[in-house]
Amino acid sequence: MIARFRADLAAVWPSGLDEVTPLGVAVSGGPDSVALLLLAHALNSGRVEAATVDHGLRADSATEAAEVAALCDRLGIPHVVLRVELSAGNMHDAARTARYAALADWARARGLPAVATAHHADDQAETVLMRLNRASGLAGLSGIRPSTKVPGTEVSVIRPLLGWRKAELFAIVREAGVETADDPSNRDPRFDRARIRAALAHGDWADPVAFARSAALLHESNQAMEWMVGKLWQAATDQAEDTLAWRPTDEPRALRLAIIARAVAEVGGRDAMRSDIARLHDTLESGAARAANVAGVLVSRDGDTWTFQPEPTRRN
Repeated sequence: MIARFRADLAAVWPSGLDEVTPLGVAVSGGPDSVALLLLAHALNSGRVEAATVDHGLRADSATEAAEVAALCDRLGIPHVVLRVELSAGNMHDAARTARYAALADWARARGLPAVATAHHADDQAETVLMRLNRASGLAGLSGIRPSTKVPGTEVSVIRPLLGWRKAELFAIVREAGVETADDPSNRDPRFDRARIRAALAHGDWADPVAFARSAALLHESNQAMEWMVGKLWQAATDQAEDTLAWRPTDEPRALRLAIIARAVAEVGGRDAMRSDIARLHDTLESGAARAANVAGVLVSRDGDTWTFQPEPTRRN
């Protein structure tokens, strides 16, 4: 298992494995993240640091963070509890944003180039099914990415366990004799993920590892798409201050939609739904209108040139 983990970690570590680079590990206290901690410690003893983010959403969260701290103390792993306050809005999104921001601040302060999280094959299968159910495109169906950057930072978030089953991780913890936390929200049927998790648990037709492999292949396809969009962007766009011009040729529709989405973002557009981007493209391409608005951006078409600029300020 250690050899397998070494290979999986090397595949996602941005700078490659070496003898001195420390690894940060995000540990919630659940069996998945504790297994990740044990694997990292077995592989890189003395070069691992851990952090637990306490969102303060449950009465047991402080106790669970203290239990992780005690485990790290027994293993000789530096550990810190990061307490965050959540803003109003979607609680899951707010918690995720705050969690990664806190982990990035901690990693930078400790000189850690990457933070590992314990997302695994079962998580990936749940994510792909959730996004299929929401009619996601290629980027969404790529699922949980093996490696990403925390927005606005150079800190990498790496996920070396995407090819591991949850049962394998639970077995590691059980063999180590470590008690782990149980988050009841993981079984709360009010949440999409919990309902899909329950369905997968009772469906012997589903192979989470196969889902994870498919997500990896879709991720590669999405990378190819992004590469092509970059080439077309360099060849066919011009930008001056807050106005951008694009001259499309005969690109497939999927590439055109990706370029429009990027153009909208470049001139300051708010997050636009892919369905809104598609509707705008089809309206202007068909000639039904010469201009349309999306995500705070005015898009107009004059012959073969599309122009993107912020919506003019409205006056009462």
